[in-house]
Amino acid sequence: MSGIFDLIKRFPWLPSLEQYYSDVALKDPIDFINDILKSDKFNEINKRILNLFESALQNFEVFSEYQPDEINIYVYILLKILLYVLDNKIISNRIANLYSKTTYNELNKEMEYNLYFIYKDLKLEVLYEEEPTIYKKTIIKDQYEILKTNFKIHFIDYLRLSSKLQDKSRKLINNPLSNGYVLIQTKSLNRLIQERVRMKFLNTNDKNIKNVNVFKDKLLKNQEFKTIYEDILNIWESKKEDFEYTFEIGFKKDKDISGSFPPCIKEILSKVKEGQNLIHTERLFIVWFLNALKYPEDEIINIFLALPDFDRDKTGYQVRYAIKKGYTPYSCQTLKAYNLCMAKKYKDKFCLEGYFSKKLDIQKQLSHPLFYVQYNQFVDSIKKKAEKKTQ
Repeated sequence: MSGIFDLIKRFPWLPSLEQYYSDVALKDPIDFINDILKSDKFNEINKRILNLFESALQNFEVFSEYQPDEINIYVYILLKILLYVLDNKIISNRIANLYSKTTYNELNKEMEYNLYFIYKDLKLEVLYEEEPTIYKKTIIKDQYEILKTNFKIHFIDYLRLSSKLQDKSRKLINNPLSNGYVLIQTKSLNRLIQERVRMKFLNTNDKNIKNVNVFKDKLLKNQEFKTIYEDILNIWESKKEDFEYTFEIGFKKDKDISGSFPPCIKEILSKVKEGQNLIHTERLFIVWFLNALKYPEDEIINIFLALPDFDRDKTGYQVRYAIKKGYTPYSCQTLKAYNLCMAKKYKDKFCLEGYFSKKLDIQKQLSHPLFYVQYNQFVDSIKKKAEKKTQ
C-alpha cells in the first residue's frame, strides 16, 4: 500500500489521488488554499511554485526542483488553481509543456511494474507480457536494431492518446498491430501519457470568465495567496515582452522563410550546400530547429542530400530518432559554448546588438534562434501592413 502512496506523490495527476488523498484532492478549493497557506509546508510550496513559473517562462526543458514527495501533491493542486485564475493561455501552455516534459522524464525512470499500475490507473487497456515480443528488425549498413517490448495497448486507447500528436511515427498505420493491440515500447507509451498530462493544464482555459473573477476575488482575500498571485504576475511582467513579438512561423509549401533564419542556421545550410561534412552538434541543431518550425520529416532528410556520407535510410533513422527526443533547438548561450554562434562572422546586427525593450527601456540581447525568426517575421508583417496602407 505504501508503494501506491509513493507513486501518487511522484505523479499527483493520477486518478488514484482522489482515492488515497481524498482529504486533500476533494477539498473545496477555497478551504484547500486557506489550509495549505497556514501550514508549515507553505514556504516550500511557495518556493517550488515560483521556481516552476520562472522556469516555464524561460522555456526550460525540465523542472530541476521537481521532488517526488507529499509537497508535490500540494504544488500540483495549487498549480491548477493558479492557472485557472490567471486565465493566461501563454502561461498555461508554458507550464503545461514544462510539467509534462518533467513527467515524461520521471516516467522513464520507473520500473515496469509501476508503469503498469500507472497505465491501469488511467483506465487504459494495456497488456503486459513477461516475455518481450520482437516486432521489428532493421539493418542499416553496420547498425543492427531489434525492437521489442513487453507492453501492448488497445488501438482505440492508442488513437485517443495520440490524436493530438502530428508526427508520422505516431500514426496507427506506422505502428505494429496484433489482435487489436499496438505493440509499443515504454518510452513511446510514456510520450503519449506526457501529452495527456499536458492537456490537464490546458483544459483550464475553457471557462466562464464571470465565474473566474468571482472565484479569484474570494481567493485574493487571503493575503498569502494574494502575495503568490502577485509574485507570479511580476514574473510574467518581466518576461511577457519576449512574447509580444511572437509570430506564427512554420513550414509552408508555398512560402520560403529561410530568409529569416539566423546566421547559425545559415552557416550550417551553407556547409551542406557545399557538400561539407557536419559535426554531430550541427546535425542535431539543424534537425531540432527545422522540426520546431514544423518542417516535414522528408524535407528535413532532404536537407542532408549533399553531404558526402548521405545514406537515405541511415539519415532517415537518425532524423526520426532526433525528432523523437523532442528537444528544442539549442539556445544562443549553448550555441556559443559549442562555437556554433555565427553572429560575428555574419556581422548580424540583430544577433550582436539585440533589440530595444520599450517596457524595460533597455537594449535586450537575443536568447534563442527561434526568436530571431519570430521577430523578423513579425517586423516583416508590420512592414507589409504599412506598405498596403500607403498603396
